[in-house]
Amino acid sequence: MNLSRNQMAEASRALSGPLFAGLPGDLAVSFEFFPPKTPAMHEALWQAVETLVPLGPRFFSVTYGAGGTTRTRTHATVARIAAETPVPAAAHLTCVNATAAELDGIADEYWHAGVRHIVALRGDPPGGEARFSPVPGGYASAAELVKALRRRHPFEISVSCYPEMHPEAPSPSADLEALKAKHDAGASRAISQFFFEPDTFFRFRDQVAAAGLDVELVPGILPVTNFANLKRMAASCNTDVPDWMAHLFEALDDKPAARQLVAATVAAELARRLYAGGVRHFHFYTLNRAELSYAICHMLGVRPARELVA
Repeated sequence: MNLSRNQMAEASRALSGPLFAGLPGDLAVSFEFFPPKTPAMHEALWQAVETLVPLGPRFFSVTYGAGGTTRTRTHATVARIAAETPVPAAAHLTCVNATAAELDGIADEYWHAGVRHIVALRGDPPGGEARFSPVPGGYASAAELVKALRRRHPFEISVSCYPEMHPEAPSPSADLEALKAKHDAGASRAISQFFFEPDTFFRFRDQVAAAGLDVELVPGILPVTNFANLKRMAASCNTDVPDWMAHLFEALDDKPAARQLVAATVAAELARRLYAGGVRHFHFYTLNRAELSYAICHMLGVRPARELVA
């Protein structure tokens, strides 16, 4: 029997060793949460934090709502993580609807609360606005915010990057220039927007290297919890959702357990292929749920650190 090229490739995969066999767990992970709105959501968030602490993440980050709407809740969540866990807390901070003086004051509050890591973002335009515009006396870009934070305190600063280009960027080169500006201002790490094909990240990594930009690139991994919501999120941030994903999640809307198994498999395989390409730090968008991220980490060889469990 003669096999086609595709059949031969598939046979090779089938005969190879298990995709996750023998992984040494030599990688770093970090996890992102959003501040809870209700006591029940707060309890669910803290359960997720406690589940993931034993994995020894590099940091937990907490998002900052559009227009600073979650400022108080973000600060409370970050401060509790910093005070009650051994994991460093990273607070998101955006330029939206805040003056430079207000943002400087927020940065001071975080520093005094023991927070030493900021995820500095320009932020999305407030509801209903097509383009971002700084308030009078505000910072106009993430690069300006990074520079101000560097002057204020010796924070560790992470920023965002976009393997499929920021929706507002006029060109890939302009998008790279924006990343360069953030790096030059003092950022040392760029966490990517979520994506679903390994080559998407590898191509972007090559472009960053070709531009002579020496910045740590960390892929953002989003396990799928609701495919319809995912498509809406992806459309708003210029992320391609491959047809094969739609096929995999078809008819699973009313089967949450099966959907979770598929989601864990898809995200774990993406992470495994990124690992094969040299990636050693993964940032998980948890949506305040620990199970999927924990399962993926387990398959990648990341297991509870005894000293953190004790």
